[in-house]
Amino acid sequence: MATISAALAISFLPSPTRFAVPTTDFSSSRIKRAARFRCCAEPSSQEQETSATPPTGLPEKLARASPSSLLGISTSTWSAGVAGLGFLETGYLTYLKLTGSEAFCPISGGGCGDILDSDYSVVFGIPLPLLGLVAYGLVTTLSLQENGADLLPGLDDLDIRLTLLLLATSMATASAYFLYILSAKFVGVSCSYCLLSAFLSFTLLFIRVKDFGFDRIQKFAGIQLAVAVIVALALTNSYSSATTQLKGKDDFVLEPYETEITTESSPFAISLARHLHSIGAKMYGAFWCSHCNEQKQMFGREASKILDYVECFPNGAGKGKKMTQECQAAGLEGFPTWFINGKVRF
Repeated sequence: MATISAALAISFLPSPTRFAVPTTDFSSSRIKRAARFRCCAEPSSQEQETSATPPTGLPEKLARASPSSLLGISTSTWSAGVAGLGFLETGYLTYLKLTGSEAFCPISGGGCGDILDSDYSVVFGIPLPLLGLVAYGLVTTLSLQENGADLLPGLDDLDIRLTLLLLATSMATASAYFLYILSAKFVGVSCSYCLLSAFLSFTLLFIRVKDFGFDRIQKFAGIQLAVAVIVALALTNSYSSATTQLKGKDDFVLEPYETEITTESSPFAISLARHLHSIGAKMYGAFWCSHCNEQKQMFGREASKILDYVECFPNGAGKGKKMTQECQAAGLEGFPTWFINGKVRF
């Protein structure tokens, strides 16, 4: 086998090398063959340098761009982390929506449940948290793929980065649209989950823009604008039909009503109410706020009359209705909100 390999190596030598040494003498012929074999088995230093040098002029798509970073961490890692957090949040909200459970609202009063149970929490019959779950899950998967994980074979780096950019653009557009809905249709209501989701979406868009660079991102501005317009038109179409169905009822206007307090006040509740009144503590609430009514029931009939309660929607809530100037000046984020000794208490 070694003889055959040597013969093949000698046969593939270029012709100038093959005829460089005369073949009149037998010993010189052996030397020549040995020299030829060494030439094939051990290339010269010049040939080694040539073979070690990578070929230049590769197509741009084959050459992977150097990964961008933010605060010393790659943008793909940032993107996967932020999208993973959004996946957990929307997963929790999807569970609540599908099971009909009540949302835990860490900041605002009854605002979270009111918004999550409204007609604006559904897009074309699909629960909005479920759409968010799919979107955040896809961004997480693509970000991990970009970071080196082989989850979706067949996609090159440029395809992944462009897909992530367009996904982040659509999610940020939807979040901006929902913030408008929140301010226009749910006056005085705050939803911590909605605000968190919007923050995560805008953060993802910033990360993807940072990945491309502010100079190069201009090449994709037209595609981003088209995606944003499509998302906005789709949401408008979905919510316009929902608005038409509800116009026959109350046009999003709630007339003020008073909830009857059925519990009897304990001596401690009356004493606490008098103390709060003496130090100038105020309770800001809304007639439709279930948590406000729960606190009144805890105090009872007698104690509730002693409390300094401020109704922020005395003329009703909804379309065309606004909070009172006192409540607006207080900068309320939800109901009920207590002001005790100049500090906000929820």
